[in-house]
Amino acid sequence: MARSHLTLAALATSAVAGADIVGSRPLSSSTTHRFDSAVVTLRSGEEYAVRVPVNSDAEAEQSRDLVALRALTAGVRTRLPFHIPDQLGQAPIGETRAVVYDFIQGRPASLADVGGEGSASDSIGRAIAAIHSLPTSVVSDAGLPSHTASQIALSSRKLSDRAAASGRVPKELLTRWSLALEDSALWQFQPTVVNGSLGPESFLVIDDQVMGVLGWQELKVGDPALDLFWLNSAARSESADRVFAAYEHALARPADRQLRKRARLYAELEIARWLLHGVDSRDESIIADAEGMLDALRTTVQNDLLNPLSTDTGQIMAVEDVEAMLDRTPLPGRSTTSVGGESKAHANRIAED
Repeated sequence: MARSHLTLAALATSAVAGADIVGSRPLSSSTTHRFDSAVVTLRSGEEYAVRVPVNSDAEAEQSRDLVALRALTAGVRTRLPFHIPDQLGQAPIGETRAVVYDFIQGRPASLADVGGEGSASDSIGRAIAAIHSLPTSVVSDAGLPSHTASQIALSSRKLSDRAAASGRVPKELLTRWSLALEDSALWQFQPTVVNGSLGPESFLVIDDQVMGVLGWQELKVGDPALDLFWLNSAARSESADRVFAAYEHALARPADRQLRKRARLYAELEIARWLLHGVDSRDESIIADAEGMLDALRTTVQNDLLNPLSTDTGQIMAVEDVEAMLDRTPLPGRSTTSVGGESKAHANRIAED
């Protein structure tokens, strides 16, 4: 049963010493219901956000988020053109805890905010560039994960191989992914600090400006394309173009020329991740859903042959040659890591693109 905003207000009083709370209201979320949340108002007019995880997965996510927020020190935050939540206190409730943060004004963005003139596209692009421009020591000093380009390529290859082992992915997609994964030029990039779980709802916006960024539980050094693949879900390619243009202009270094190709690959592999989640959980409805998205994606890429994922402009391997290569490649077991509703939502939008 969801906890009321009055209950959450009482928890905030316990979590933050001296908090003189005079009002509260529910805090809605644009994502699946993983937290009970509320906004509380202090007599001073200041506002806090209170969040209580509703299951163990959400609790683990919140714990990772708190670790990342501690890594993003006051000095680091001065480098960013938006606000990041500050943890103000905690209070136990049952077998979990309520966490209180300062409240950042703004509404969660949607894909509708990625558009032309007057949209938040430029501000979103600048916000992502600012994250990627942080020194990698921010992550390494906090003991958070740091991945090399070769490690990231290997991880993507393993995901594709596991999806292939399920026998449920169209051969055309396996061919497309294999060409990209074996293309060394695609993986010659400099890892950067990445949020790791960005989507449109990560950005709190007012009018056309990003006021804050939420959800730092996957903070790491990794592929900058991980923070941009969700743009493949934009209704129009020119909308994503605007974000990429603002991003590249704001970077302190030349942008990676293959960034968009890897972003597209990650977007497509997100459907494979959703499929494997269904296979691992033996959920036939998820499997059927993922298979439908994969079939739609196959049709999309067949109708868009001018935009391959690989960078090689020389001789292209024939489909039968790639299939033979796949047959020679040992495939790992079918175990996979569970993914949540956000991955499914991203995958669904990609399949429909």
